Amino acid sequence: MTIDYTSHPTELVAAGEVNAKIGIKELRNAIPVDCFKPSYRTSLSYLFRDLAFAATLMCAAVFYIPQMKNFAARCVAWAIYGYIEGLVFVGLWVLGHECGHMAFSPSRLLNDTVGFILHSVMLTPYFSWKSTHRRHHIYANNLVMDHNYVPPRRAEYASYLHFDVARLEELTEDSPVVTFLRIIVQQAIGWPWYLLTNITAAPSSLQKPPSKKPFGNSHFAPTGSLFRTEEASLIFLSDLGLAATAFVLWFAISKIGVEMVALLYLQPYVWVNHWIVAITYLHHTHPALPKFEPEAWTFIKGAISTVDREFGWIGKHLFHGIIEFHVIHHLFSRIPFYHAEEATNAIIPLLGASYHSDKKRTFLPGLWEAFTKCQWVEPDDPAVMPTERTMRYKGGPSPSPKITMGEDFSEGDIVTK
Repeated sequence: MTIDYTSHPTELVAAGEVNAKIGIKELRNAIPVDCFKPSYRTSLSYLFRDLAFAATLMCAAVFYIPQMKNFAARCVAWAIYGYIEGLVFVGLWVLGHECGHMAFSPSRLLNDTVGFILHSVMLTPYFSWKSTHRRHHIYANNLVMDHNYVPPRRAEYASYLHFDVARLEELTEDSPVVTFLRIIVQQAIGWPWYLLTNITAAPSSLQKPPSKKPFGNSHFAPTGSLFRTEEASLIFLSDLGLAATAFVLWFAISKIGVEMVALLYLQPYVWVNHWIVAITYLHHTHPALPKFEPEAWTFIKGAISTVDREFGWIGKHLFHGIIEFHVIHHLFSRIPFYHAEEATNAIIPLLGASYHSDKKRTFLPGLWEAFTKCQWVEPDDPAVMPTERTMRYKGGPSPSPKITMGEDFSEGDIVTK
C-alpha cells in the first residue's frame, strides 16, 4: 500500500478536537470555500515571477560584478548577490513544497512535474521528501511517529549528556559562545544531513528496521528503511533528478569555472539550506508548544501545536507566507499559500487560546530562545492519565550532535503504518 496523498489526515488517524464544540468539520466550514481552490493562473504567475527574479539576479551578477575593479567591492557585491538570490531560491523551493502537497494546481501531473524540477535544482529529492513530509503532516508532534525535530524525553536526554537523570534540573544552559557555535553547525549542515541520515526523526518514522548500511536510513536509498518497497522507483527517480542537476553543474564548471559556479549557485544554495532548517525548526520549536505521546496524541492536537511567526516583507513576498501561516498549513495542507492568510483569520476565533503565534519578535531572538529553552520534554503533570498527558519543553545544554539515526533504536521500535 503506497502513501495516501489524497485523503485528509483525519481520515487516516485519530482526528481529535480543539474542544467539545470545535473539530475538523467546524474548522473547515469556517474557511471560505474558495480558499481550498488552487488557481493555475495565480500559481504559475508566482512561479514565473520567481524564475524571472532568479534569472535577472544571476545575469546581473555575471555581467556587472566582475567589472568592478576594487576587490573588496566585488566581494561585498558577490555576498549581497548570494544572500538575495538565496531568498529567491527559497521562494522557488516553497513552490516545490506546494507541489508536494498538491496545493500548487488541480493537476497532479503538473504538481509533480514542477515540484520535481524545482526541488531537483535545489538538490532536494522531490518524491523522497514528499513521502516523509506527508508522514510528518499526518503525525505532527507525535513523539513516536513524527519526522521533524522530535525532542528527547528525560531519560534519553540524560543519556546523551551522560548525566544523572534525577539531577537534570541542576544543569544550566550552554555558554553563549557554545550556543552560537551549535546554531552555526545546525544551520550550516542540518538540511543535507537530515536528508542523508533522517536525524531528528522519531523511531517509528521508519517503514523498516533501522539500516546498518551507510546512509541506509537516508532519503536517497530506494530500498532503505524510510520507504515502502513499492516506493523504490520514485525514490530512484528523485536520485536521477539530483544526478541531472549534478551533471548540469559539472557542465557549467567546464564552461565557466568552479569559482563562478560556486558564486552563482553554491552561495544561494547555502542560504537555502540555512533558511529551510531555520524555518522548519522555529515552526515546531517554542517553549509554549506542547508535544504528545501516542496515547494522548490526535491529529488536531499535533497540527495546532505549531507556531506562526513573522518575517516581514521577505516572509510575505519572497517566502510566500510559509513562516507567517503555518498552523493553517498543518490543519489543511492543500490550501494554496496565497489563501493562507484569509483561512488563518477565519479559524483564529475558533482556535482561541489553542492558536500559537509569536509575531512580535524578530528572527534571531526566537532562534536563540528555541535553542536554549527547548532541549527536552517531560509531562507537565506526571500524575494524569497517559491519554491526557501533555509534554512540555525544558531548557538545558545541547547534547553532542547526532551523526546517524538508528543507533538508539531497536527493531521493536518500528510501528508499521
